[in-house]
Amino acid sequence: MKKIFLSLAIALCVSGAFAQQQKTPPPSTHVTIKQEFGLSNIELSYSRPNVKGRKIFGELVPFGKLWRTGANAATTISFGADVTIGGKKVPAGKYGLLTIPQENEWTVIISKQTDVSGADAYKEAEDLVRVKVKSMPMDYPIETFTISPSNVKASSLDLVFLWDKTMVSLPITGK
Repeated sequence: MKKIFLSLAIALCVSGAFAQQQKTPPPSTHVTIKQEFGLSNIELSYSRPNVKGRKIFGELVPFGKLWRTGANAATTISFGADVTIGGKKVPAGKYGLLTIPQENEWTVIISKQTDVSGADAYKEAEDLVRVKVKSMPMDYPIETFTISPSNVKASSLDLVFLWDKTMVSLPITGK
């Protein structure tokens, strides 16, 4: 009888340990996108929050404040070859992608820092490029935050940011 109880106790402890290790999906899913571009590629890695009935720009993402441009962790962008953004040359490599949203325009920042997950870790001196781009209202909402290469041509593309009823487009040129 003692052996049965001991076996049951061990089984319960083992199954409890396995249950605690069970993985659950994060509230904002992570995505990595790789797009051929020019003679090389561009790669984005970020987490995608959802609107979930909230007011996004101006509240959840305050106007005039640094945003990591996604959720959970730093957003990164990698270029396999040199590119030009806002008239400035960006060498091939991996960078942090940050923004400062405003109502009618955003500042898009390409930073040498790849680990900025909040304003307290950000160092403006590490900025490689700062570009102001227009923010455009959309007629229909986008539930899940999306950064997507669009209008991909032989040596240019637009990096489009879509969320809620807002669209921002950043032109990038390469070789």
